[in-house]
Amino acid sequence: MPTTSTTTSHPTQDHRTTPAVRLVDVRKTYPGREPVHALRGISLDLRAGSVTAVVGQSGSGKSTLLNCAAGLDSPSHGQVLVAGHDLTTLRPDDLTRFRREHVGFVFQSYNLIGHLSAVENVRLPLVLAGRVPDPAWQADLLAFLGVAELADRLPGELSGGQAQRVAIARALITRPAVVFADEPTGALDSRTGAAVLQVLRETARALAQTIVVVTHDSTVAAAAERVIVLADGQVVDELEAPTAEQVTAALLNRAR
Repeated sequence: MPTTSTTTSHPTQDHRTTPAVRLVDVRKTYPGREPVHALRGISLDLRAGSVTAVVGQSGSGKSTLLNCAAGLDSPSHGQVLVAGHDLTTLRPDDLTRFRREHVGFVFQSYNLIGHLSAVENVRLPLVLAGRVPDPAWQADLLAFLGVAELADRLPGELSGGQAQRVAIARALITRPAVVFADEPTGALDSRTGAAVLQVLRETARALAQTIVVVTHDSTVAAAAERVIVLADGQVVDELEAPTAEQVTAALLNRAR
């Protein structure tokens, strides 16, 4: 566990009362000859320091929900608040800056820059924000995630599990209010994927980090404290600390 203080650079907030992420009647419609209603009035509070999984069949709205909640896309209606800040009121430049400093991302494909070393990839969000890395925090984070000895390796020299751990370190280096993980184990074998899930759980517990995992995998979802089930752009079920079998049953019930 990192020994460095985990006091973050989040926007000022009371973690006891302010959700890390709050969605209020969020709707997203893609215009066209036949408009697509991807989200249909979603309201959610995600507690700070929690691990939440969002699941659903293809076309249920999972990716749209992630994009709107993370500030990558704008809802057609409603509010999205991260650490108490309403993203829907921010100008594009301010939103980009806020997202860079207070939102972390972990993707299925890792998205590491091939010509940068592992540690250079980890530092990249800080470099882009014009911030100087905290050497002690960086060292603790790399050690905590088990990649300290890989710091000088290029992404092509890393295994899939190692690359995903580096990607998680990159997502955490700014000490974000929330980390969104989009199918974080999708490119990994089951054993490596389980190890990465364990890292995410330990990260949430040790660093009081809020993590939102979007997945179609019931086993991945069952690693979360809370599972949100989507269908047709709406929340149709919520499960607390479910088993993989319970998540699968919930998905099958909505597919009928």
